[in-house]
Parts: sequence; C-alpha cells; structure tokens
Amino acid sequence: MYPIIHLAGGLEIPSFFLVISLVLSISLLWVVHRADIYQLPKKNILDLGLLLMLSSLVGARIMHILYENLSYYRENPLKVFYLWEGGFVFYGGMVLAVIASFAYLRIIRTPKKSLYFDTFAPVLSFAYGFGRIGCFFAGCCYGKICVYPWSVNGRHPTQLYALFWEIGTIMLLLGLEKVKFPERPRFLNRPGDVFILWLALHSVGRLMMESFRDDFRGDQVFGYSVSTILSLSLFLIAIGLLAHPFRNSSLRFFRRNQ
Repeated sequence: MYPIIHLAGGLEIPSFFLVISLVLSISLLWVVHRADIYQLPKKNILDLGLLLMLSSLVGARIMHILYENLSYYRENPLKVFYLWEGGFVFYGGMVLAVIASFAYLRIIRTPKKSLYFDTFAPVLSFAYGFGRIGCFFAGCCYGKICVYPWSVNGRHPTQLYALFWEIGTIMLLLGLEKVKFPERPRFLNRPGDVFILWLALHSVGRLMMESFRDDFRGDQVFGYSVSTILSLSLFLIAIGLLAHPFRNSSLRFFRRNQ
C-alpha cells in the first residue's frame, strides 16, 4: 500500500486525498457535460455538483464521528477538523447529499427533478468506484483473509471489488440511456428510473463488499454492520420504487417531469 506519496523537498501528499481530488474533479467535469443529454441548465448541474461534494464530505465525516469513534472525538474535539487523518463513512455522505439535493431542486423550482437524479447516476458510480482506489492505496476498508491468487497482502481486495462492480454498473447505465423510453423494459421507462436502478445496483455491490470486509465497522446491529443494514434497506426501497404499480401517483414529487 502507498498511503503517502513522497515528493521532492520532503513534501508528502496523502494518496487517498490525491485520488479523491482527481476523481471529484473528473466527476464534476463529466456531470456538467452530461447536462446536454437531459437538456438541463449546466449552471444548475454545476451548482448541484458542488453542493453534493460539500454535503457528502460533511455527512460522511459526521457519521464517522457519531458511529465509529464518538468517544475518541469527545476526548479530542479538535480532531473533528483533522480531515487529512481520514475518517469518512460513505452512507453518511449519501444521506446528507440526498437531503441537500432535494432542498436545492425545491429552491430552484425545476419541473424536471427526476432528470437531475438520472444525470448524476453513472457519475455517482464513477466517483464511488474510483474513489475506492484511494482506499486501496491508503490500506483502509481492507478485506478478510484471502487464499486466492488475487489476494493483496493476504486479504480480499474489497476496494477493487467495489471498483469493478461500479465499472459494470456504469456500462449498464450508459447502455440503458441509449435506449429510448418507449423501448425500455416496462419497469425502467420513466424519468428517474436510471437513478433508482443505480441505487439498487450500488446496494447489491455494497452488500457483497461488506461481506468480505474485515476492518472495524462500528457497533453491529443483529450481527451486521450498519452499512450492511442500510444497503439492504436501500435495495428493497429501490426495488419497491421500480415495481410499485401506482408509482406515478404515489411518487409524484420524485417523478415530476416537464
């Protein structure tokens, strides 16, 4: 693993933050470019993208503090702001980012809320999957003992499992976008379905990743990590949204388009 990149003059850069910075920069450029696909204002997409970055950072940090190491931060309150030392939980960032997204879309009073979610769907897979390369270099989020040839330091490379899963998800979502709405499967033929499908696929990938992880996951619930419980819950919600026969009326706020 390479948690620190050593440069000339004694300068050191944490590999995790270098990877995350590059991934987020590429993600922002990509999602702004994707605004043309759904005919959305690039300014709104850029604003929302920046808001998602900030809210996800804050949410991920807060969940890490509250869920994984609250006693430590009680004794060292200033450490809350030591972001360079790591300590982020993806689902915490995701929850706050979703709340911030709905708030922003409500403020701008757009009639195309669901299309904004579809625009971001493959980019979210990219940001999450390739962001795991940072975890791989840092040596965090490691897996259980592995005896197979692809093991890394004798453990399952769970970070790379997540990366490969998200690459497959990106390919599937981009392929689905090329199919016009009337020609799509019935449960994927409405605005917002691309995002919901991403949510289902991401949850499945996260469940598999969690089953191989061996790092500290915080207090468990019924023998499972909170991330596992959240992944299963989100998967069931996503499947319910795709399969609900009355979703056009019951999900009017989310489905509203044009």
